[in-house]
Amino acid sequence: MPIRRFGGHRSLVSHSQLSKLSYGYTNMNMSRAGYRVFSANSTSACTELAKKITEVDVMESVRGQDIFIIQTIPRDVNTAIMELLVMAYALKTSCAKNIIGVIPYFPYSKQCKMRKRGSIVCKLLASMLAKAGLTHIITMDLHQKEVQGFFNFPVDNLRASPFLIQYIQEEIPDYRNAIIVAKSPSAAKRAQSYAERLRLGLAVMHGEAHQSESDMPDGRHSPPLSRTVTGHTGLELPLMMAKEKPPITVVGDVGGRIAIIVDDIVDDVEDFVAAAEILKERGAYKIYIMATHGLLSAEAPRLIEESAIDEVVVTNTVPHEVQKLQCPKIKTVDVSMILAEAIRRIHNGESMAYLFRNIAVDD
Repeated sequence: MPIRRFGGHRSLVSHSQLSKLSYGYTNMNMSRAGYRVFSANSTSACTELAKKITEVDVMESVRGQDIFIIQTIPRDVNTAIMELLVMAYALKTSCAKNIIGVIPYFPYSKQCKMRKRGSIVCKLLASMLAKAGLTHIITMDLHQKEVQGFFNFPVDNLRASPFLIQYIQEEIPDYRNAIIVAKSPSAAKRAQSYAERLRLGLAVMHGEAHQSESDMPDGRHSPPLSRTVTGHTGLELPLMMAKEKPPITVVGDVGGRIAIIVDDIVDDVEDFVAAAEILKERGAYKIYIMATHGLLSAEAPRLIEESAIDEVVVTNTVPHEVQKLQCPKIKTVDVSMILAEAIRRIHNGESMAYLFRNIAVDD
């Protein structure tokens, strides 16, 4: 029987399909039918999160077990998705009782709406996961909560806000003099939730320095370009005027305050850098960015380091150790505790309501 190492412990594998995968697993509580937790890839970030959630033990068979697959999403998103699909299918064919994906950042979650004639990739991914054998998903702060409707099995969408709020209270000196800022009107509800729980004021930024995601050209034309036609031309529709976005303005007084911008994802940071410059001009003396998922793509670390932003605080749902080495302004909040508790409660058949206590609907 082949032996794999995970976290310094030996793990025995009995199924030929599973032996070809890179993983670790644990048996934390063998009451009921027992369960195990697998790390879906061998990247250091994924195994590190798995170690924080679990303690490693030796097991042999997955038959009749509740299996939890932890999959963080590194740079190579599509490889990570295939790892998850292959592993889920291997567990399904090994007669696992339930296969639960622990996916702290759900990939392609922004592609959850129809853009012109494009596909809704998030819906496609949900269907693929179900077909591969997953029966449940634990994730955190979906870009749109309505994404849960794409799945035909349960989805637990946990929240990182309690951890980020705790960071604000414990790590930001004089946070009582802060104001919560929504980078755009669409983020106002999330910002309002933070402001109410911290008993702070709220400011909303309006306008954009760059094109929004929905306005970006995608190589297609809808409706198609006009061309010469013969015969009946059909109904003539009124000419639609093109949208014009105003320059960035701030609704609310940030003068002499600490500005805390809250969002769910920090990816390309140009908008955050532009917002920070405006807030500095309006008198904010410190600027923090608080977000759940720190994708920090492309030149994000360099742009943050050279900007007016004082700190970018994200959770460890996405690996970003390289970016932290490039930019000391990036800080990490650990959310493994809530993921571990979710795993325990699901396996024991306990209510998940405790994990959502004091969580606002718009959070």
